[in-house]
Amino acid sequence: MISSEWGTPNMVEAGLNPDLLMQGKYGHQLHIWDLRRRRHLQALDLGAEQQMVLELRPSHDPNKEYGFVGVVVSLKDLSASIWAWHRSNGSWQVQKVIEVPAEPAPPEQLPEALKPFGAVPPLITDINLSLDDRFLYISCWGTGEFQQWDVSDPFSPKKTGSVRLGGIVSRASHPKNGALNGGPQMVEVSRDGRRAYVTNSLYGSWDPIFYPEGIRGWLAKIDADPAGGLRLDPDLFLEFAGERPHQVRLEGGDASSDSYCFP
Repeated sequence: MISSEWGTPNMVEAGLNPDLLMQGKYGHQLHIWDLRRRRHLQALDLGAEQQMVLELRPSHDPNKEYGFVGVVVSLKDLSASIWAWHRSNGSWQVQKVIEVPAEPAPPEQLPEALKPFGAVPPLITDINLSLDDRFLYISCWGTGEFQQWDVSDPFSPKKTGSVRLGGIVSRASHPKNGALNGGPQMVEVSRDGRRAYVTNSLYGSWDPIFYPEGIRGWLAKIDADPAGGLRLDPDLFLEFAGERPHQVRLEGGDASSDSYCFP
């Protein structure tokens, strides 16, 4: 089993603790476990500046020993990143394969927590891997960008698509709506790899830190080209009156709940 680190309950429930963040106290490791013997085997430290090692997406092919993990923010430059973990010569290793930079912004357009930095962090809060292990989808909740990467070679990804919805500063609109707040957060991909669905709420106590006006809930559908590329579905946009949608699941199965079986 592979596990990641976000933070202990008292570092999460009341919202982001800036002092602990700047001290590098949030999670920055992956852990390898032997489930049969109930033993911790190895810790992979990504570096204390890599804060909130969050969502894990293993290869769907059970014969492959690799996967991806998203890091929410780097203390070095507010960038976010994707790392690939894999086994080589009997030991587990991890390496950075994608980096998403922060975007400069006028301090007066930023929430209080970000004013001193003069930039919008991407804040990678969710990732998803298509069922054929070809495309990795990345939600940048801070900037509002939703990205598609070809990860046929897990250690040399190529960016193949991008759309924008919301964002702390950009407030990118949808064809069926005006300027949006929040941004692509939890993402789910259909089994055929042609559809992705995103919602815009992270966590009750964290939403107002980055979106002080409060999250106005929405769900959007994004069409994915089998050859690579993304396009907003202009017709499917669902607003939630007074509610903050978080997780997406698809009837009949999706890329998070399905996996290939051992032969």
